[in-house]
Amino acid sequence: MEPKRITSPELTRVLKELVSREPIFHRSEWGTTRADFERMTSEDFWEVGASGQRYSRDYVLQELERRYQNPIVEDLHAEDFHCQELAFNLYLLTYTLYQHKTRKTRRTTIWQKTSEGWKIVFHQGTTVQAAEDRRHSEEVDNGRKG
Repeated sequence: MEPKRITSPELTRVLKELVSREPIFHRSEWGTTRADFERMTSEDFWEVGASGQRYSRDYVLQELERRYQNPIVEDLHAEDFHCQELAFNLYLLTYTLYQHKTRKTRRTTIWQKTSEGWKIVFHQGTTVQAAEDRRHSEEVDNGRKG
């Protein structure tokens, strides 16, 4: 069921650079101010949150500005990174993020290498349901439970 995802050896350097920047907006060494976040995102950046809601760059920047006024310590663990070249200087990075050992999300970021450095073009986080919850949902969808 899962696709076979392999990062080609020629992308090892790119993968290493991008992994050091993820999870995006949670790495204080890359910045914590609105100006920092503006520098790391392309002007047409947008994201899809775990809820499925789409968010504009301006909305995300406002939320980040608010979040960093009273930063909290987060227990984050990212793994299973893969990188794929989409076009010249445009890369898809995927990984799994565990937050506070209770929330698991699949993350996707599209990165562009520019003369100014790396820019985030798009980001999506999708919550992974527990296997038990998923089976129940599938049974309901198939009419076996109500």
